[in-house]
Amino acid sequence: MKFTKMHGAGNDYVYVNAFKQDRDWPEISRMISDRHTGIGADGLIIAIPSEKADFQMRMFNADGSEGEMCGNGIRCLVAFAIDEGIVKKSEKMKTVETGAGILTVTPEFNGSEMTYASVSMGYPVFEPSKVPVNLSVEDWPILDYRLTVDGYELELTFVSMGNPHAVAFIDDDVDNFPLESVGPKVENHSLFPNKVNFEITNVLTESHVKTRVWERGSGITMACGTGACAVVAAARLKNLVGDCVDVELPGGVLGVRWPGCGELLMRGPVKTVFKGEWEG
Repeated sequence: MKFTKMHGAGNDYVYVNAFKQDRDWPEISRMISDRHTGIGADGLIIAIPSEKADFQMRMFNADGSEGEMCGNGIRCLVAFAIDEGIVKKSEKMKTVETGAGILTVTPEFNGSEMTYASVSMGYPVFEPSKVPVNLSVEDWPILDYRLTVDGYELELTFVSMGNPHAVAFIDDDVDNFPLESVGPKVENHSLFPNKVNFEITNVLTESHVKTRVWERGSGITMACGTGACAVVAAARLKNLVGDCVDVELPGGVLGVRWPGCGELLMRGPVKTVFKGEWEG
């Protein structure tokens, strides 16, 4: 099985052209994601045919579970699709069918190499039943839901970017927060029927936030595109930031623009690491 290893702001995946092959992708994702016995990645992303868009994206987390979307992954997948000849480089915008709907990606090139891309990430969803969150409330969005986990009292904002997110804004430096122990307990809390991605954030200025992410099914990752968007949507509703925000993550910076309505626009880097063949 031929593959390409890529990352966007350190959020790394293995990419496979699955137009002419069908395999046990959840099992393959578990095997190749292992950083000791596999290729090493946050998961697997495959390109398959679509009747609605240029092609379709399926993404699998490191534990084999399938996610709806990956903001960093979709940027890299478009670069991969261009390299594989699935779409033409000359076409300015590419459409990708995902579990979160059809999204538009606009590549940016440095010479012949695609180095950045902007993604129309869709509309943030705040209605609890659609995030989903096990809460019966009439008034939403929910911006400060108090949840105590491991002795930490978190004030959570719930957002769906096609996948579920719980965002906590904290005063202490996110680098000192025990995400490795609190993260899995938030992810698997009974409040979230489909589990949840968990972001902790420091608001540094109205145009700069610092975030760490516990991703559902993968654990701590270097970056999360949908998470960055969820953070900005939550911060914007709470009047903590302006329309254009740099989201600083351990793996790099993602730019997110949202004026408080309409679709979010995210811009971030694309990097190919290596190519190879998997014989596992």
